[in-house]
Amino acid sequence: MPPQASDPRAFKDEIFGHIARIGAALGHAKRVEILDVLLQGERTVESLSQQVAASVANTSRHLQILAAAGLVTRRAEGTSRVYRVADDEVADLHLAVRGLAQSHIADISTLADAFFAEVDGVRAVSFEEFDDLQRAGDALLVDVRPAPEFAAGHAEGAVNIPLADLDRRLAELPADRTVVAYCRGPYCVFAAHAVTRLREAGLQAVRLAEGYPEWRAAGRPVGRRNSS
Repeated sequence: MPPQASDPRAFKDEIFGHIARIGAALGHAKRVEILDVLLQGERTVESLSQQVAASVANTSRHLQILAAAGLVTRRAEGTSRVYRVADDEVADLHLAVRGLAQSHIADISTLADAFFAEVDGVRAVSFEEFDDLQRAGDALLVDVRPAPEFAAGHAEGAVNIPLADLDRRLAELPADRTVVAYCRGPYCVFAAHAVTRLREAGLQAVRLAEGYPEWRAAGRPVGRRNSS
């Protein structure tokens, strides 16, 4: 029963209690990571459990909490349940919360800088720096995410070479242009590993500081069919 107009305290408690459900749903690292993966496209529970290194049972429980807060939706596909982010507002919320954390928790940048310095040792380039390379005719944008994620949405003009296929497809990449690799976001390691492999092969390579969700959120052009 809704609170009566004569009881504004009960009204506020109930309203803010519902709003707090969003914060509670985001109050676990695995649930935040699940949303990060779902920004790349819909997934089954089994696929998500592998991506976030959790059991199927625990992943399912996390998804139930996210669904109860309206952050994800699901559909049946045979005997499987396929999940996706509920809408663009959820994607925007995820990016905003992550950005707030980056601005206010210094440990995040310290950890990320140290990790990527060890992985590839290369300074990541911004979207604006990529634009400069592209205008100079000196850039090939390569999406190193798995093919299904690329098919669900990608930066317009990008070529899809999944990290797992990179070694056998090196010959497809030009020696006279800079390969700009990107993946799922600033903490995805696919692009960093790709840059390391490309440089070892003698190619010019850098990685974007951001990934596909940030590209899309910035209003940059996107494609939705495989152009590899």
